[in-house]
Order: sequence, then C-alpha cells, then structure tokens
Amino acid sequence: MESPFRSEAAAFRFLLITIGAFALIVVASWINTWLGVAVWLLLSAAAAWVYLQERGPEAPPEHVEHVGPPDERRVLVVANETVGGEELVSAISTLALTQTTSFLVICPALNTRLKTWTSDEDLARDAAQRRLDATLARLGSVGIKAHGEVGDGDPLVAIEDAVHTFHPDEIVISTRPAGRSNWLERGIVDSVRVRFDVPVTHVVVDLEGQS
Repeated sequence: MESPFRSEAAAFRFLLITIGAFALIVVASWINTWLGVAVWLLLSAAAAWVYLQERGPEAPPEHVEHVGPPDERRVLVVANETVGGEELVSAISTLALTQTTSFLVICPALNTRLKTWTSDEDLARDAAQRRLDATLARLGSVGIKAHGEVGDGDPLVAIEDAVHTFHPDEIVISTRPAGRSNWLERGIVDSVRVRFDVPVTHVVVDLEGQS
C-alpha cells in the first residue's frame, strides 16, 4: 500500500505528534474529565490539520535532463539484498546489449532506525559495499562496465541523490516478491514513478528460489 504522506519522514513526524497528543489527553483527563475532552477536541483538530499539510497535493514529476553523448543511455540500478540476483543481472545484461549504456548501481545501506539515530551505520554500509562489489565484479566478468555507490539508508533519499548527480534516462529498481519486500510495502517503486519523469522498471528477484 502506498503511503499517503510525501515521505517516510513526514509519516514518522505525524506518528510522534499523535503519541504526544495522546499523552497530553491522558494527563489532562487525570486533572479533570472535561479538561481531557477539551484537549482531545483541540488536539484532534490540530492533528487533522497536520495530516492534511503533510499529505499535501502531488507535485508534478521532476524532469530529469539527459546528460552525456546523445546515443548513450544512462541507467540507474537500485537494489539492496537482491543486488546480485539472477533476474537483475539478466535485466542489466539485456539493457547492455540493446544500446550503449552507462550503469550506476546504488545499494542503500539499510539500517534499523535505532542505529541510524545513534549514527551506528558502519555495519550496514560495510554489508552493502560487499554486496555491491560482488555484483560489479560479476557484471565486469561478462563484459558489462558499471560503477556503483553505497547509498543513503532510506531508498527514496538514495534514489533522489543518485538522480540529481547521475541524471539517468531510466531507473531499474529490484525487490523481493510481493509479500516479502519491505520496499513494495512502502510503495517505493510507485513513489519513484510519480517523482521522476523517466521510465521505471521493476525487477522481482526471488532469492529463495536461487538458493
């Protein structure tokens, strides 16, 4: 399901506001029942206003300007655990055969929120770098030149950063199948399709089927 908020950060802010409002209502109710009712009505109205502000109207897709030679296609590949999957490597190989293509592979350093808050991202970045290095080596072994980077832990932020520096003509996002993919549950693929005016290809990688 796609989130009604513009970003995960916006949704998290709304959650914190909701928790804080609930705590204020409880405290006010301990003092006086009617005071609790009044605080509930006031905070409910404020929460509804914040929700509408955070949800906001959908902005038009951002135009991504082509850079580089006119006959070169630039493809941004985004994947985490599925970065070395057979389906993704096959999709990249197909793109490499059809046109002169420059590839940038981004592997977000996914981490728990607690470790992100405490700036403990070294293990997540190291794991992402190892997966990325293995994939780039595999692509190079079959003659596909690509370069890669470890991206932000938030895949939407990682994609936005890469789009603004790489200027892709196409974005390829790899995920696990539906029901086992956190990115699909968060609506990452749909959000990117709405956010940018370039084709977005979704590649499903079944890691369990390859084990």
